[in-house]
Amino acid sequence: MSEPPAPQPNDSWEYRLTLPHHAIGSGVARSTLRSILTRHSLPDLADTAELLTSELCGNSYRYATGPATVRVRWRDGTLHVGVRDGNDVLPSPRSGGTGVEGGRGLLLVSHCAQAWGSQAAPGGAGKVTWFELRG
Repeated sequence: MSEPPAPQPNDSWEYRLTLPHHAIGSGVARSTLRSILTRHSLPDLADTAELLTSELCGNSYRYATGPATVRVRWRDGTLHVGVRDGNDVLPSPRSGGTGVEGGRGLLLVSHCAQAWGSQAAPGGAGKVTWFELRG
């Protein structure tokens, strides 16, 4: 039995993945995202999307408690990835000064993504931090 034809990149779709508050969550999110992008004929976005998703999931694990939800959406030629967690504090990039350990992940996101941001989660506690890549 042959596999169905791969979806075209101009299709619209969305996936959600709930991650427990566990150190392996970022890795699970990365491998799931790569699989999604490969199956939807968007492998060229996978490396950057994996890196940025790992940063957002790592921040969620580090600064929030409880599960995080990763939402991956493709629409109008744009990949949107958002990570929702239970921490109400909106993140901001730190300067990459010498002697500062950590805190550069959002600088990486801001340099690699076409757009990114963070806002209070709709309908409840927490926030959503997101980025966009154009395909």
